Amino acid sequence: MQNYLKLSFLLLLVSCGNYGQLSVVANIPDEFKETSGLVVLDENSIWLIEDKGNKDEIYKVDAKGNWLKTLKVKNGKNHDWEDLTKDKDNNVYIGDFGNNNSDRENLKVLKIPNPDNESGDTIEAEQIEFSYPEQTDFSPKRKGLLFDAESFFYWKNSLYIITKNRATPFTGEAFIYKVPAVKGKHKAELVGTFLAGSDENTCRITSAAISPDEKTIVLIGNGMLWEFTDFTEDNFTKGNIKTVDLGVRTQLESVCFVTNTTLYLADEKSHKTGSNLYVYKLKN
Repeated sequence: MQNYLKLSFLLLLVSCGNYGQLSVVANIPDEFKETSGLVVLDENSIWLIEDKGNKDEIYKVDAKGNWLKTLKVKNGKNHDWEDLTKDKDNNVYIGDFGNNNSDRENLKVLKIPNPDNESGDTIEAEQIEFSYPEQTDFSPKRKGLLFDAESFFYWKNSLYIITKNRATPFTGEAFIYKVPAVKGKHKAELVGTFLAGSDENTCRITSAAISPDEKTIVLIGNGMLWEFTDFTEDNFTKGNIKTVDLGVRTQLESVCFVTNTTLYLADEKSHKTGSNLYVYKLKN
């Protein structure tokens, strides 16, 4: 923990600029223009993925943005990888559940062993397949675009998936689903909903993370952050909620915890902006 805290302090010192409440740590390598998920396994590096249209690979970079390693994921095609999370053993989970048109019937999460322990250039994935019982129409009209997802986290042997509302008109409602974190085919369990807000530009959920001590959950949108504490049940929104305007309007797509109070965030490259790694300190 001391190393983590030391790293966080150093990152704040070396920040090369500020975007609202976010401090820029580094530029993400130019090769990764569509970073969609981040996870930290140790204090020295970050693993990241890209979304639809990119390779079936997971990448390791350091806190300065240097590209360290690439692993090809076997048994895990990138249909639309949207987020990363980890369990207590540092197994990593890749959320292959991007579903812009709510028409996919092959939703899954890919589980890979700790990639830091892999000496080769490939890593084998297990498939955790799932479906949403509430979805019966796989060619919905615009008002039925409710089953896209870009966010999840691991908690108590389960994966919690938060949907990204793409409906027109926009309602701001996100569904919270629970899926067992084990290989096989599962029906996701709807455990709650969350009304993020009415602004479709900032209130579509794009990533999620849970703190190492499992006492804090965060969701992000394009410029907004929601912090949940004092939760005791699957529907974590029943705890305390704090909404933070981060003061940016870039395409924020990824968040992960470095410590219990320090976050990394990343945005995609869009209109000559973004592709940055940021640090943010949660406030009491």
